Amino acid sequence: MRVAFQTFGCKANQYDSERMRQELEAAGCRTAAGPDGADAVVVNTCTVTRRADAEARRQVRKLQRDHPGLRVVVVGCSAALHAPSFRREVAADQVVEGHDPQRVARAVLGAQAAPTPLVQIGGGFLRRREAGTRGWLKVQDGCDRQCSFCATRLARGSSRSRPVADVLSEAGLLAAVHPEIVLTGIHIGHYGLGEGSSLGDLVAQLTRELPGVRFRLGSVEATEIDEALLDLFSSAPNLAPHLHMPLQSGADPVLRRMRRWHTRAMYRDRALKIAESLPVLGLGADIITGFPGETDEDHAQTVALVEELPFTYLHVFPFSPREGTPAAELAREMPVPQRVAAERAREIRELGQARGEAYLASRVGAEVEVVVERPGTDGVPLGLTGDYLRLPVKGAWGSGDHRIRPGTIEREGDQLFVKMVSE
Repeated sequence: MRVAFQTFGCKANQYDSERMRQELEAAGCRTAAGPDGADAVVVNTCTVTRRADAEARRQVRKLQRDHPGLRVVVVGCSAALHAPSFRREVAADQVVEGHDPQRVARAVLGAQAAPTPLVQIGGGFLRRREAGTRGWLKVQDGCDRQCSFCATRLARGSSRSRPVADVLSEAGLLAAVHPEIVLTGIHIGHYGLGEGSSLGDLVAQLTRELPGVRFRLGSVEATEIDEALLDLFSSAPNLAPHLHMPLQSGADPVLRRMRRWHTRAMYRDRALKIAESLPVLGLGADIITGFPGETDEDHAQTVALVEELPFTYLHVFPFSPREGTPAAELAREMPVPQRVAAERAREIRELGQARGEAYLASRVGAEVEVVVERPGTDGVPLGLTGDYLRLPVKGAWGSGDHRIRPGTIEREGDQLFVKMVSE
């Protein structure tokens, strides 16, 4: 059987799709590049916004319309929360409520997907990420925080960490084929919490035992970057100087309604401390605009914080109410018009883009180490620096060379690129 995969959402979802692919290949299936050459398609869904739910439904209907007879199996976060809808309204062939690769394999192969305890993350180790040069390594799943807007925690369940020995073993397998490994999960800052370990302990062991691969952290909360972890950015040369720290809002009244556990001042102080400690730092954040009750003054507070902190990129989203979350009720009580949320998002995106362009300009002439990922739209390969700058690559580089390579950021006219250093 030939099986294709279509994945929506975050790196944790992408990791899960790779585990599903590996499980099905172990069962004798072949992976198809797309639905045209497939007998079945696994649609791994996301539920972070209403738009994500709607996109998954549209994609399933399109597959059914364009490929009669194709077996469509819907899995993932949206499937976990909206299984009846996918079964009745969309008429998917099979729906797996979650991400367990063994259940998905049984569903694809036609066997009944028997229930599996949520605490299980899925057996076996991922040996490679077929979809890219860099490898994803999920170290944790689920979340114990209760942000009022988040449906992902409802779909993923409580926080649980993989054993250190399992993470190290899988990292060793991935390091054999990937020059960079990104540690991902739903709330990786809680890795090892209550189990005598921590994210800092894990990163220290990984960077020490696998010095030939670059490690990068996925999204981690600013307040969960402790001194031990911060020190590793200086002491471990193979830890990428890049942090993505969700902010969501720069106004305390909004943060309280979001049920975030940090204040504006707490986030600000930690971000400034981190930036002061790291002379080179790619710094990103998530921001939600138009959250219920957000006033013009609240928005101005967020804008002011973005202007003050050294962000190099931002992910900005207008608020999207998710049924079953406290924020959905707030949206009925104190709604912000969608056009206002969209305009606020546009303003902050433009500000984030300007901050990113200024940071990139400041890096011209800098020596960097890059992983060559893929060709750009013009066919020129793109390289990713440690501080999360994705730039065209020029100079001595072979198409099959996926090692971390040294180079220099240079400018020709309006174009910035990495000139690879000849070996």
